[in-house]
Amino acid sequence: MKFTMKEEGGFKTQLPFGELHVSGNEEFGFRPYQLLISSIAVCSGGVFRTVAEKMRLHVTNIEVETTHERIDEEAGRVASVHMKFLISGTDLNEAKIEKALHVTRKNCSMVRSVEGSIDITESFEIV
Repeated sequence: MKFTMKEEGGFKTQLPFGELHVSGNEEFGFRPYQLLISSIAVCSGGVFRTVAEKMRLHVTNIEVETTHERIDEEAGRVASVHMKFLISGTDLNEAKIEKALHVTRKNCSMVRSVEGSIDITESFEIV
C-alpha cells in the first residue's frame, strides 16, 4: 500500500474496494486506533463465522460490540480491547460457542498480530 499526504491533514490510499482516508482528526478520515480495533473485531467476527459453519452451528447473525482502553501517558496506546459477540441462530449450544471462540482467537491474524501488546478478551450472548 502507498499512502499519500492530504493537504487538509492525514493520508489516503487507493485500495481495490475504494479510497481509504486516515487521519488523527476525524474530520479528515478514520483515526488509526479506530482502524486497529475494527481490524481486530471484523477479523474475529469473520473467523468466528467460518468456525461456526464448520462446527455446524446454525448462526444467522453476528454482531461484535467492542470496548477498549487507551493509555494517554503512552501516546494513546491501545492497551485492551474487549469484544462481545451477540449471536443469533437456532439450537445454539453455549459450550460449542465457547469452543468456537477459542478456535477463533487462535486463527485470527489480527488478534495474533497484537498478542503481547494489547490485551484481547471476548464474551458472548445468544440473542
